[in-house]
Amino acid sequence: MPPKRSRSPTSPSPSQIYRSTPIEDRSSTFTAYYSPSLPVKTLETHPDFESASHRIAAWRKPSTQSALLTNSQRLYDIGHRDDGERNAGQRLAKVLVQMQVTGAVVVARWYGGIMLGPIRFNHIENCARQAIGMWMEESRAESDAAAKKRKVEEDERDRVRLPRVLVERDQSISVLRKLLAEKKRGPARPGDEEDRDASVQPASPAPKINYDAVPVARLRQSEKARDATIAWLLKEIDSAEEHQRSSQPDGQEVSQAGSDPG
Repeated sequence: MPPKRSRSPTSPSPSQIYRSTPIEDRSSTFTAYYSPSLPVKTLETHPDFESASHRIAAWRKPSTQSALLTNSQRLYDIGHRDDGERNAGQRLAKVLVQMQVTGAVVVARWYGGIMLGPIRFNHIENCARQAIGMWMEESRAESDAAAKKRKVEEDERDRVRLPRVLVERDQSISVLRKLLAEKKRGPARPGDEEDRDASVQPASPAPKINYDAVPVARLRQSEKARDATIAWLLKEIDSAEEHQRSSQPDGQEVSQAGSDPG
């Protein structure tokens, strides 16, 4: 067996290659390299694999034929090379399909002179799964970090936006409530103005809320509540106006329109 080469640590490299931990069995060594972006040839010819006895390769890429489909199904170009390990490349390609990833994976084997039998396929597949899993774990971590960053940015925007919006909503609600009260009272009749003015008590001003001190989550809830209140008030105003129109005596609008303004 060729002398064992010093291998890189299992942490992802800047070149987007993810390395598995070597598996050693009866003087044979297996190591997988996976990349979601690099060509399979780049992995096969990696300097670390120069002394390897076999370099089993598989790849799975989105197919350009997907645009010709009439449905949403996506096609993939899948291929493999055994490099002397019969059926190993096909099993390696199956790992890419099962894990639902695209990219290229190469498993290098340094043969130690002892035949391992079918267990070698397990070593090949396990190495590949570990290398791919490292990329998946890093991708999830990056996705989580990006989501947290977006949430912080959204909170900062809402912290500035919502206090101003809620003040405007409160003003709109105050105006709409007064309008609804007028609609429900109905049109004034001659001689009623003085009695109506005397019966109306000035409303106490609503206490102002310091929205700057309210948590962002409560501000968002308040915005939804204000929007629901405004929608309800508008609906009630429409109903009050409809009630006024239906309660008008027949011919009243015609007689008013036909009167001589002079």
